[in-house]
Amino acid sequence: MLCCLMTAASIVSAAAPDPGKWAPAKAPIMTRWAKDVSPTNALPEYPRPQMVRDQWTNLNGLWQYAIVDGNDDCPAPGAWQGQILVPYPVESALSGVGKAVGPAQAVWYQRTFQRPAASKDSRMLLHFGAVDWQATVYVNGQYVGEHRGGFDPFSFDITDALRNGDNTLTVRVWDPTEAGTQPRGKQVLKPSGIFYTAVTGIWQTVWLEPVPASYIRSLKITPDLAAGAVHIGVDAPGATGRAVNIRVKDGDKTLTASGKVGQPVTVKIDNAKLWSPDDPHLYDVTVSLDGGDSVDSYFGMRSIEMKKDAAGINRMFLNGEALFQYGPLDQGWWPDGLYTAPTDEALRYDIEITRKMGFNMARKHVKVEPARWYYWADKLGLLVWQDMPSGFGYLEGRHMRVGRHNGDKDALLTAQEARQFMDELKAIIDAYYNHPSIVVWVPFNEGWGQHSTNDILRWTMAHDPSRLVDGPSGWEDRGVGHMHDMHKYPGPGMFPVMDNRISVLGEFGGLGLPLEGHLWQKDKNWGYRKLTGRQELHDGYQQLMLRLKPLIDQGLAAAVYTQTTDCEGEVNGLLTYDRAVIKIDPETLAAMHAKLYEPPSKPVTLAPTAGQAKAQWRYTTDQPAGDWFKPGFDASSWKSGPGGFGTAGTPGAIIGTPWNTSDIWLRRTFTLDATPDGVIALDIHHDEDATVYLNGVEVIRLDGYTSGYTLVPLTDKARAALRAGENTLAVHCHQVKGGQYIDAGLSCLVPVTE
Repeated sequence: MLCCLMTAASIVSAAAPDPGKWAPAKAPIMTRWAKDVSPTNALPEYPRPQMVRDQWTNLNGLWQYAIVDGNDDCPAPGAWQGQILVPYPVESALSGVGKAVGPAQAVWYQRTFQRPAASKDSRMLLHFGAVDWQATVYVNGQYVGEHRGGFDPFSFDITDALRNGDNTLTVRVWDPTEAGTQPRGKQVLKPSGIFYTAVTGIWQTVWLEPVPASYIRSLKITPDLAAGAVHIGVDAPGATGRAVNIRVKDGDKTLTASGKVGQPVTVKIDNAKLWSPDDPHLYDVTVSLDGGDSVDSYFGMRSIEMKKDAAGINRMFLNGEALFQYGPLDQGWWPDGLYTAPTDEALRYDIEITRKMGFNMARKHVKVEPARWYYWADKLGLLVWQDMPSGFGYLEGRHMRVGRHNGDKDALLTAQEARQFMDELKAIIDAYYNHPSIVVWVPFNEGWGQHSTNDILRWTMAHDPSRLVDGPSGWEDRGVGHMHDMHKYPGPGMFPVMDNRISVLGEFGGLGLPLEGHLWQKDKNWGYRKLTGRQELHDGYQQLMLRLKPLIDQGLAAAVYTQTTDCEGEVNGLLTYDRAVIKIDPETLAAMHAKLYEPPSKPVTLAPTAGQAKAQWRYTTDQPAGDWFKPGFDASSWKSGPGGFGTAGTPGAIIGTPWNTSDIWLRRTFTLDATPDGVIALDIHHDEDATVYLNGVEVIRLDGYTSGYTLVPLTDKARAALRAGENTLAVHCHQVKGGQYIDAGLSCLVPVTE
């Protein structure tokens, strides 16, 4: 650990800021909101919407900075190196600095401020929305506190360090990035692939707030739909037992209740208006200490739980009703501000466009946002799965390396490292507990620094029983947590339905499309599957949606598509990194997604698979004539055998006829009395690439492989090829490596009626 000692005389005074000399640093691309940023309006909004006071002073703006080399001695700068626009990270363009900071360096900040007017007996709080990672704070050269944690808000009482006239605020920040094991998400010093530019320093709003000697430090608001009430706990240092008055407002209607500090106060709400994505109704509330402090807040009446549906399948129930949750993996990065959105309007835009595209949820991925992001999610009706930022280092022998499955081995952390993780996890959950939008906590992602897995999952479930806990998201499941979470690219896929957990798809998709003029880098752009045009992206995404719906019918409770926006060299976003281009029309996406929320269906067989009947196929492993897939083709010289075709040991295979060559061509006929109503789905297990024809029309191309039978609804165009009477189903399958198998049938998806 780096230490830090400073006296008032050990650091030079900062020069007065000069707004005329500030300009953004150079960045490959910028968002349209960057032009609205200036030293006089850097995120001017009140930063904590769930606990608002009228009197406050925003300290965002130009500060002096210095990046200093140093180890344990942590020297203060001998001179300032220039101006930085707070709260944009040092590495970002909008900071005006745009410089990298290494783990053997520290960043020093300084600015002056006038002591805000306040009553004689009031205290002055200094708030930081977030600083990455270790912040040591001085006022007028006097040490006032230290905080470790890059994502949770913190405050210091600086009253005793203040003086009349000018006051000097100095902050020193050290961030080890991947040299340490602290939670850091996707930050790396050498960005590539799915990892991005490191972020150092102050990256959320800094502000001053005068409060009475006894003041409200925090609120804990818990809706209780079963009781028709909301329970509000008040934390007020030094005021335990003092009277608390609660006033809830809903339009012209006002509800009141009273209680005492240290005991939850219950407010009855008859016929409560529930919060949901379709109707994100919020109640305003004012909480007052008798004869003292008062804050304004809000809450939503909603519940989230794991519960069995009419078919006995565990699903996610919002307000007592099963709701399929679907949303993008949301990285929350910006080309101009990195961790920090350029403006509040930009922050809001990401949520607005997510809702406009027909998603009802977003998974906030290994990053925690400023409180205003969750405020907009609350206001606009976006469900949120909140990840805990991953903490991991490249430490051999400690099972912490990214990109390697560790099986049943948890990462090995020291007691101090494990304590730091838990301190940050608890602080994040407590800080954002009141937001109705957050419905799932995700403590771990894909084994990244995953340690004491089941203990931490159980602790999270006990610490906040009002929400669900994903455990963990992808890879290294240990059997604990409300959800069993698959990651499958491009997918989709799901784990079998379980009696005591929910099956969810925590990541899939990742269709990459680089668009010239909107790229962070000219080459080495990356996606889980790289495409060449917007039509190809549309078609590929549509196929994913068609394949997703049958999984929902089978019991999949939620899915997360990778991802909202491009991010540096990762180009699998639905939007470009600069938010200038939406790659697929939002209304088109919304129409695709609307089908996912429809009631479940069940398949009715039209043409059976090998698991349903031993259907006979004509087949050949020699290249056939060009019209081999058409109804009138003479395949009498081909061999005949029952499906499916493949090699023993291939997962999910039902071998009727052995096949071990590189290619196979198959044909069969089936008869329909009439063309059925409803969705027609291909029931297929392919390993590997398959092309399917119906009555001479190519209906689908499927790359890669499945590990079992999958229902793939046909497009309207493909469905039109089906007819009453005799139909011809033809398939070509190409083997690349490993196991091999092909079989296909056809089903009609019929809505389930209770």
